[in-house]
Amino acid sequence: MNGEPDLFVGGTWVHACDGGTRDVVNPADGSVIATVDEAADADARDAVRAARAAFDDGAWPATPVAERAALLDRIADLLQRDKEELAVLETRDTGKTLAESRIDVDDVTSVFRYYAKLVGVEADRVVDVGDPTVISRVVREPIGVCVLIAPWNYPLLQMSWKIAPALGAGCTMVAKPSEVTPLSTIAFVHLLEEAGVPPGVVNLVQGSGAVLGAALTDNADVDFISFTGGLATGRTISRVAAEHVTKVAVELGGKNPHIVFADAEWESSVDQVLTGVFLHSGQVCSAGTRLIVEESIADDFVAALVERAEKIRMGDGMDPASETGPLVSEQHRAKVEAHVATAISEGAKLLTGGSRPTDPALAAGSFYPPTIFDGCDRSMAIVREETFGPILTVERFTSEAEAIGLGNDTEYGLAAGVRTSDAARGERVVRALRHGTVWLNDFGYYTAAAEWGGFRKSGNGRELGPTGLAEYQEIKHIWHNTAPKSAGWFTGE
Repeated sequence: MNGEPDLFVGGTWVHACDGGTRDVVNPADGSVIATVDEAADADARDAVRAARAAFDDGAWPATPVAERAALLDRIADLLQRDKEELAVLETRDTGKTLAESRIDVDDVTSVFRYYAKLVGVEADRVVDVGDPTVISRVVREPIGVCVLIAPWNYPLLQMSWKIAPALGAGCTMVAKPSEVTPLSTIAFVHLLEEAGVPPGVVNLVQGSGAVLGAALTDNADVDFISFTGGLATGRTISRVAAEHVTKVAVELGGKNPHIVFADAEWESSVDQVLTGVFLHSGQVCSAGTRLIVEESIADDFVAALVERAEKIRMGDGMDPASETGPLVSEQHRAKVEAHVATAISEGAKLLTGGSRPTDPALAAGSFYPPTIFDGCDRSMAIVREETFGPILTVERFTSEAEAIGLGNDTEYGLAAGVRTSDAARGERVVRALRHGTVWLNDFGYYTAAAEWGGFRKSGNGRELGPTGLAEYQEIKHIWHNTAPKSAGWFTGE
């Protein structure tokens, strides 16, 4: 950053081969935080070649499990040592509050701790084939060279969900953070180097997908691609990778329902609907952007939401008084504004928000207020399309079946929430919803030990949990005959 090389290729920090750079902007005030190297196509190809050589000729894939687990634990220790520095970088880069960023670093630490333990207990499976002279084993081996592409909303967290299991499995990799928010990932790779990751095992390039995409995804030297981001890009990656039969796992966002029944506990429901949609200014793939509320309480419930939403304090994420920060960029704010304009033109009823804040203290940043639309239905783009901003739409239902139908009436299927005091109803509804994570009387929480991913167009594959490790492994069957004998099939007569 700021003159120091920012690309990490084959164990060496290097500048972009063509001298390309990019300014990283603080979305809270529009100031330039840092200038970083912006990789060219040739840099990305060099990074893949370095990862390929480290896998094919290096020691890491065959490193004993205990050593890989110890490395993951050292990384976790360093994350906690540098927690404040990483959190500040994340806040200045993304705009989120410092309190959120500190939680992110703790969550990243827990992911590395989890996989340090998991890789140590993973064991081969012995299969009984009915012959005592045969030992039949199913073993797990590293899948190979992995390309890891993370989004801008949770740069450090989302990258850790990929790097931790990839390292634990014995893979080598090329990490590409979003060019909009690269700072915490650059700092994190320095930390990985300090922890003792061997040269070539982790490589880092940052730059636009339009420039680096082909080198990273349309590449026969890549064995696995993990991508978190938008649906359109995920489709492109999947199509390109299919030409090489490269394994792909993609998490492509969601349009997530939050269903509130009339018997739900009131205060916690209002609070968590607000948190579920407006945390990090709605820039969360699992944000509960669709409120689906029972008709008998809808007017009062929505009125309570509007009252609370209008009191949310926007500001610089470094200010302890701020409850939410800006959108990530001016370009992204323009997209959110376009969604709002479309909603109004389609007849949605704007209850609060819907225009840039008038507070002079916020004028230099990419701020956008919590926005709530009532009178919404599935004919409206605002209900169907992921806005990735602080926008809540309100739909109403009168029966359990209708609530389930609305909750499933989306092309996505990442996450959903259900709120009711009826335990039996809650279980029926959460089992009926076609979403990868469903919260019952809660919203937004996750654990490193449980899988994360979506149904339908929210993607395929899973991160976290045992399945998150399995994504980075190949399964091999070894048949060992301890008493070799002739098959006798062909007699030679």
